[in-house]
Order: sequence, then C-alpha cells, then structure tokens
Amino acid sequence: MTRCVFFDRDGVVNQSPGPGYVEHPDAFILQPGFVAAARLAMARGYAVAIATNQRGVARGIVPQTTLDAIHARMVAELSGQGITLLGIYCCTHERNTCTCRKPQPGLLMEAARQHDLDLAACWMVGDKESDVEAGRRAGCRTVLVSPPPETTRATLVVPHIDLLAEALASVL
Repeated sequence: MTRCVFFDRDGVVNQSPGPGYVEHPDAFILQPGFVAAARLAMARGYAVAIATNQRGVARGIVPQTTLDAIHARMVAELSGQGITLLGIYCCTHERNTCTCRKPQPGLLMEAARQHDLDLAACWMVGDKESDVEAGRRAGCRTVLVSPPPETTRATLVVPHIDLLAEALASVL
C-alpha cells in the first residue's frame, strides 16, 4: 500500500485568495513553503496529492474550464519544481450536497480506492478545521497550517506554511 500526503489547495499550495476564489490561472501563486514540504514528502517515500473544495464552480463564479486551466498551471509549475502529483481531488459541489466536500472524507477515500492508499499511514495538511476533520474521518493524521487556534483536533499545528517542511521532517 502507498502512503500519501494530501494538501489543501488555497492557503497551502497557493496563496489564499482571501474570502473569494482564484478566478484566473494568473492569480494562482505557488507558495515556496508548500514546494519544500512536497519535496520532503516525496523524498521520504510519500506520494503527494491535492484535496480541495472549489465550490466557486457550483456557484457560477469559476467556470470548470477555468478551474481546469488553473490546475494545469499548478501541475506545470510543480513539474518544473520536480514535484509530481498522484492526483488532484476536487469537490466542485455546493455546500452539503455531496459526500466529497470537506469536512466529508470522500476526496481522500476516492484517492485511496484509486491508488491503494493506506489512509492510516497518510497525512492531510490544510489551513482550516474542515481539512483536519476530513483527514480524521478518513483515518489520516493531520496538520493544521494556521496560528494556533484555541481548539483543534489536528495531530500537529504549524503556525506558517514556511515552517511546514521542517515540521513534516519530524513526523514523516
């Protein structure tokens, strides 16, 4: 069975667009802290995958073709950095209409089915408690990339994306 580190997209892989959405490929800005963490995960024998909610598609704000172009840019930029993704698992549904929208574990479960992943040996890294909850529900260990909140169910809390690789080095 394969081990994997799942990363949330907005706020972890790329700079957060704030309360809105990345609406154009040129607005996708890869975070160096993510690149370092992904390289470390791969060096330690983990696959790297993206698990992201993108309900801007369901809301008509981001057309599916634009989301596809954003993801194509992401894959190209990561490839240029020596990073290969196991997959991009993306929920484009509106809230509470599916089993794949985080905090539901559907995205991670689908990846596990497709790639024979041992979810107990996997990690979910995100910047929101919904990412942590999706990972926990799937049976993964979890990392919250955020200033320490009052409460979290994350296995590990990292206050800034630039510290993620160092933190993962101690647990992978």
